[in-house]
Amino acid sequence: MTPSYWAEAIRALAARDPVFAPLIERCPVLAVGSRGDAFQTLSRAIVGQQISVKAASSVWSKFSARLGVVTPAAVCSCRRPSLRACGLSTQKTAYLKDLAVRFADGSLDPAGWRELDDETLIAQLTQVKGIGRWTAEVFLIFYLGRPDVLPLADLGIQRAMRLNYGRGRALSEARMRRIGATWAPWRSVAAWYMWRSLDAVPVALPNGGPDEA
Repeated sequence: MTPSYWAEAIRALAARDPVFAPLIERCPVLAVGSRGDAFQTLSRAIVGQQISVKAASSVWSKFSARLGVVTPAAVCSCRRPSLRACGLSTQKTAYLKDLAVRFADGSLDPAGWRELDDETLIAQLTQVKGIGRWTAEVFLIFYLGRPDVLPLADLGIQRAMRLNYGRGRALSEARMRRIGATWAPWRSVAAWYMWRSLDAVPVALPNGGPDEA
């Protein structure tokens, strides 16, 4: 699904930054999306931390088959040895349990998330064990469709900015932030095209992240 703001965003980015015009021409169609509801999406992100996409898919298949339906109640009631038997580490099992408890007791309530500003919601999500800022930012972009989020800790974003703005040389965080500031209020869209500058594969919610253990 293409967000309603996408056309306005790409016009603005192409007009103010010459890097974007050829990227937009090459990849004109947005292809993003999450699988399942908010709990399932965050659970999948935790399952996929620090492992390959193929391995994450295998573990998720076993995990979802074991539960039947991936819900907070199902994770809360499933014993830890049973979860670990799906291929989950002890640490990821603890992360998923913590996430499930927070959804079950209402301390995380997706019904109110769309009314929260980005930083407030990121602060809520990062209270969950195993969800760092990178995971929260990517969730805001790909699940909630927030238009102005720039995950500077993402290694792909760093590499793309190095190639597009530094002639392959490393850029300081301060310089990346200055470049990113010129993309506001469409930094999520700019991030998508930075990822696309590295390859032509449509983006889905990425696995893992640099802030996870």
